[in-house]
Amino acid sequence: MQFLGYVRKNGKVGIRNTLLVLSNGSAAGCLAAMIAGHLERAVWYAPPSEFGRDSQDRKTIARALVGLASNPNVGAVLVVGMKPDSGYPELSYETVIKPIMELGKPAEGIFIKDHGFHNAIGEGIRKGRQLLGAISRQRREPADFGQLAVGVKCGYSDPTSGISGNVVAGEFMDRLIDAGGTAFFSETTEVIGAEHLVAKRFPTEEKRIEFLDIVRRTEEKALATGEDIRSINPVPSNIEAGITTLEEKSLGAIAKSGSRTIQGSLAYAQIPTAPGLYFVDSWMATVTLFLGFAAAGAVVNIFQVGGGWLPGRDAMMPGHSIGLVAPSYFMTGNPETFEKSPAEVDFNAGTVITGEESVHEAGNRLVADICEVASGGLTKVETLKSKDQLELYMQGPTL
Repeated sequence: MQFLGYVRKNGKVGIRNTLLVLSNGSAAGCLAAMIAGHLERAVWYAPPSEFGRDSQDRKTIARALVGLASNPNVGAVLVVGMKPDSGYPELSYETVIKPIMELGKPAEGIFIKDHGFHNAIGEGIRKGRQLLGAISRQRREPADFGQLAVGVKCGYSDPTSGISGNVVAGEFMDRLIDAGGTAFFSETTEVIGAEHLVAKRFPTEEKRIEFLDIVRRTEEKALATGEDIRSINPVPSNIEAGITTLEEKSLGAIAKSGSRTIQGSLAYAQIPTAPGLYFVDSWMATVTLFLGFAAAGAVVNIFQVGGGWLPGRDAMMPGHSIGLVAPSYFMTGNPETFEKSPAEVDFNAGTVITGEESVHEAGNRLVADICEVASGGLTKVETLKSKDQLELYMQGPTL
């Protein structure tokens, strides 16, 4: 299988060609929004406040900023800010802006310190137009299926998630890894109860221990609040749909990762150094997880929904721009969910339950459809212009 993508100088292949207007700190978010609002094919992002954070959280912010700029779907970057250096060593010019300027893609910077706020808006629009003109001349080229990097998450889980939806998503992941691709799965809170099965798939004892330590720390952190994570997850929508325990939910959730060797565990927004399948330490929130996948390099994010609890018909999906620079692709293994929301769900794996297809056949169809999206076809939620409230996965206390 092949698709038509944008081949970058570092050999990575994007499926979109976006201008990213990126604030290097929380204070210039308004500037980023006003500049991007006047430019076609531009998206903007400002991180959460860096003030009152510990150094590890500021490192996460820096990693996410550089990672988003590095994503192969980003053709050019316009960095904006109050000034080039925030004053924190973790968010200095050397750790954020310099690496972005050295990515080998068109990049410019605009800072209020040099222009004043209102003049910076005009100058930012001018430079943004120039960047858009440059990337508009880039053309799609044939690329192998194995050059894709894909993130996968499940949500609104119901019994069909572990029977059909996540199983077909796992079939896709196996095909991608076999082709030499890169894939990410996550939700540390939703491997609890099944972590012993996931651990077996790491290639070394050291990596197995690293993964199990991540899971243990997550459960201990929950217990430290006085809450047992096993009593607050499954969430109400899972329970309403028929899932009874966290272990039951986790056994269905891990199916989306397929069956291949897991090369290692990544921190949130960490870019892997080689292709393969990776576990990403993060929590389950839709508005957090896909942003981290995009910063790690995912060019499309698959959201496998159960949706047994969805009310009525024409139900909207839980997020549209949740990957910011990486489009969201919704699939379901529940035929009733697809029937309720065909305008929002891209792929129906419920055909496995109805007996119309085998898992292998549905997997073939999913590979083909993702290649269509990778070649420029819009996902259902991409047809809406919206901006979700996105969050980063922060672990430290606010000080």
